[in-house]
Amino acid sequence: MLSLLAEYSHLFGPLNVFRYITFRAACAAATALFFVFFFGQEIIDALRVKQGKGQPIRADGPASHLLTKKGTPTMGGLMILSGLVAATLVWANLRNPYTWIVLYVTVAFGSIGFYDDYLKVTKQSHFGFSGWLRLGFEFAIGIGACYLMMRAGGEDMHKVAIPILKGYLFDVGWLFPIFGGFVIVAAGNCVNLTDGLDGLAIVPSMIAAGTFAIVAYLVGNSVFSSYLGINHVAGVGELTIICAAMIGAGLGFLWFNAPPAQIFMGDTGSLALGGLIGSIAVAVKQEFLLPVVGGLFVLEGVSVITQVAYFKATGKRIFLMAPIHHHFEQKGWKEPQIVIRFWIIAFVLALIGLSTLKLR
Repeated sequence: MLSLLAEYSHLFGPLNVFRYITFRAACAAATALFFVFFFGQEIIDALRVKQGKGQPIRADGPASHLLTKKGTPTMGGLMILSGLVAATLVWANLRNPYTWIVLYVTVAFGSIGFYDDYLKVTKQSHFGFSGWLRLGFEFAIGIGACYLMMRAGGEDMHKVAIPILKGYLFDVGWLFPIFGGFVIVAAGNCVNLTDGLDGLAIVPSMIAAGTFAIVAYLVGNSVFSSYLGINHVAGVGELTIICAAMIGAGLGFLWFNAPPAQIFMGDTGSLALGGLIGSIAVAVKQEFLLPVVGGLFVLEGVSVITQVAYFKATGKRIFLMAPIHHHFEQKGWKEPQIVIRFWIIAFVLALIGLSTLKLR
């Protein structure tokens, strides 16, 4: 919204600063951070009153969680979403279609997660929304978003960039909405599976958002994209603002989610963050970069899939418990050890992902 002030820079020169994505991204991060700081405790107190017993803890999960995490309220994703959306509406260019498409996916996925959390809290059971029905809604949202991206980005939007290969775009044609929808849904659910320990999901999500903030800025700039040999998508540089807002809101949430957590983000937050990261990866045409940058999320998701498939086939388990962070808990690792080591892995994978932009 404030980006419109740049149109009046001929009347007052300093207003030209609102034209710059980097300036508005920094302001968006600060706005989201202070928004969550200011309203965070009030949101936690309200959720604690409404939820009473808090998020139900899985009986088949680590036994220590029944003691250390019982009674903690969930739906903390509302804190992240409110700060993110408020900062985006203030600092992003609201004439840009990509801004609205990514916000649509983020809020829609967050709404699905909110309903899932609501069912779990009211029923005091870890069984919430029907899994297949939830996936159906997510795919509908993802496919719809990708169709809107095709309308906004023109004929090149249905082409996919391959990391390391310079100037090569793979044309998926009419399958693009299905392919892009799968990427968005996979990202949302992998982040959702990662959210199992205090601070485990939020920091890697911020790292991924920071990485794609850089990628969106470069891809949206014709000079930088030409120099690096990466595909140029006009307008996606504005998504840097949303990524920055997510980082600011995430930092504010982490203040309250740091061990011992005062609140859990729940499916409300994890699905929204995954949907945001996935939709931005699709918008900037770096779908195959996402499994590298978000490799930690992929690892968590694959650990669950392989565990279930192997158990159904053999009656035995590959991991002591899935997702894989619970496997390490069962091996005796302390929660802070797992969380911080996973943060390090996420950071290293982000650096590897960024390096592929030049290795072309």
